[in-house]
Amino acid sequence: MKQAPDFSLPTLNSENRWSLADASKKVTLLTFWTSWCPDSQRDLQAKHALYQSMETNEMEMVMIHVTGRDPEMNVASFLEENAYTFPVLKDEGTKVYDLYHCMGVPTTVLLNEKKEVAFIYHDKATIMDIMKGIASLLSANH
Repeated sequence: MKQAPDFSLPTLNSENRWSLADASKKVTLLTFWTSWCPDSQRDLQAKHALYQSMETNEMEMVMIHVTGRDPEMNVASFLEENAYTFPVLKDEGTKVYDLYHCMGVPTTVLLNEKKEVAFIYHDKATIMDIMKGIASLLSANH
């Protein structure tokens, strides 16, 4: 497995930045999304349900809004309207999206404890596909 590219992005609604170096859990889930994409909208709903039910001491979930593909969007309003509470980072254009060689949205990347890319899921992946990947990473090394 290859090491995930490191990055640092601003968090929505704060002056803070989140960096991959900050990830300290067994699994880190990164999802690249836009507001206009129907697949992203379905994915965000499923990820929010997952976020609300997950054990946060084992997994970190970071949603990355691809501003370069969704520039006119008021992300804060979108999240509020949908009552989404997961952490959202703002990509700087498509910088991190490109760094991870994304071909479309949503793209979900699962990283293991060593911050290696374990799984990549594209727009047609289901939440069950992603859950299987998460389960395999959580059960590793036990």
